[in-house]
Amino acid sequence: MDLYGKDLITTQDWRKEWLDEVLALAKDMKKHRYEEPYTEILKYKTFFMFFYNPSVRTRQSFEAAATELGGHAQFLEPKAMRLKSKDKAGETIEDAASIMSRYGVGLGIRILEDAVERYGDGEALLREYAKYASIPIVSMAHDKYHPCQGLADLMGLQEHMGDVKGKKIAMMWGYSSMVRSWSSVQEDILLLPRYGMNFTLAYPEGFDLDPGVVETAKKNAEKAGAEFEITQSALQYKDWRFTSELNNLTNKAYFIHPMPVDRGNEVDDEVASGPRSIIYDIGENRLHAQKAIMALTMARGWK
Repeated sequence: MDLYGKDLITTQDWRKEWLDEVLALAKDMKKHRYEEPYTEILKYKTFFMFFYNPSVRTRQSFEAAATELGGHAQFLEPKAMRLKSKDKAGETIEDAASIMSRYGVGLGIRILEDAVERYGDGEALLREYAKYASIPIVSMAHDKYHPCQGLADLMGLQEHMGDVKGKKIAMMWGYSSMVRSWSSVQEDILLLPRYGMNFTLAYPEGFDLDPGVVETAKKNAEKAGAEFEITQSALQYKDWRFTSELNNLTNKAYFIHPMPVDRGNEVDDEVASGPRSIIYDIGENRLHAQKAIMALTMARGWK
């Protein structure tokens, strides 16, 4: 199948067989990391990284991905560009997207809740760039979804568990001393049930997710023959932490987290650094999943 030129704003936009192709290629790229033809796929080509919000792994992993594919990743910030806004004259999205399409082979955009006025504005911006760009637009996390994190999570679970169909995942969503986006949680509740995982989402009152996303997650689970449920408890929201005691109640569960981990508030150190923690494997998988996405959407004729 030909994924060349396709945008990735959420995995929900992609057919399951397209996602399967990304995962298969990512696993092979991980196995043959510095070998041809993978090191030549984006030779002499540029991938633009447009950051409205700062990052740790996102910039590192995308920049490393472009380098390992033989190309270059260029870092961009709104403050260093003359872009039009409601109170400032400048270049429109149509013009910016059109001219960047002449320079590069792909554009990644990261824009979270605190960089927009209303929930959904970040996704709207990505889709407007996709409307005018002739190169693929990739979400590097926005206010609604984080497709690359979702694929890295799934890849890590498959590596450690094999076929995930029928397996159980419980995800806690709650308080953190750091600002937390909905994007990773909402991506996972959409993606993992599509692969047949029985999904339980736990959060305290006041931490409700997008109702439309939750409804779609339920439909995905039903279509795949999986279960999807939401649970709450009387705990105060700052008491929601994945402790060693809770971990001991699981059936030797793997611990996953999109990182950065708010140790001591979200999870105990003993869990995050424990033998069943696969957070670093999943963090590494961001690199390989993104390389696969870039190869399949931004290069043609390399296979």
